[in-house]
Amino acid sequence: MGQGLSDLPIRPAPWPETQALTGHCVRIERLQPDIHGDALWETTGGLHNAALWDYMGEGPFAERGEMDAVLNMASEKRDPFYFVIVDQKTGKAVGRCSYLNIRPEHGVIEVGNLVFSGALQRTRGATEALYLMARNAFDNLGYRRYEWKCNALNVKSRQAALRTGFVFEGIFRQHMIVKGRNRDTAWFAILDKEWPRVRAALENWLALENFDEDGRQRTRLSSFMRLASD
Repeated sequence: MGQGLSDLPIRPAPWPETQALTGHCVRIERLQPDIHGDALWETTGGLHNAALWDYMGEGPFAERGEMDAVLNMASEKRDPFYFVIVDQKTGKAVGRCSYLNIRPEHGVIEVGNLVFSGALQRTRGATEALYLMARNAFDNLGYRRYEWKCNALNVKSRQAALRTGFVFEGIFRQHMIVKGRNRDTAWFAILDKEWPRVRAALENWLALENFDEDGRQRTRLSSFMRLASD
């Protein structure tokens, strides 16, 4: 019998790098608290931004010092490997994200710790940030499986995962306790064999010609996803 797919040798994927990922609307770069701290406090800190942290392991932050302490610790970690999302027009950090649960020997990596400010949410830049992270994981680093996990109660996160091409894989019940509350975790993933279809849909949606002069989309991402699946 020939060698089965499960028996094929797998080359370990490299660890994520610190180089910036540049798009039209946003740039993803390694978190540096001394450079990004002021903007992150302005766009995601303070109790008026408390809702951004409802499903995060930390926050919200009433005082700047609390956020700075978290950012300093985060910047020193390799897993999670933290980035900020910078608006290309303003040069201001408007969110953060990370790779985590990084398992190069298995070719598996997760995207998470997503905190998108009000200025980033529901924008072309938000989708572009997710696209840049996925493209880097698959095309540059060569991972086989790209994961997204979130609190099962986090409807917006679950919708975002499905919208950007992730496949729902199930619920891990009573998976962990976060901020004194039970968390059931919803699992999603994109496999390397699925990525070309997802990438095509994302790139078609992000194309300049898909937006009018006021920045409104001409065709929904869901339509491009359906076309790519045909």
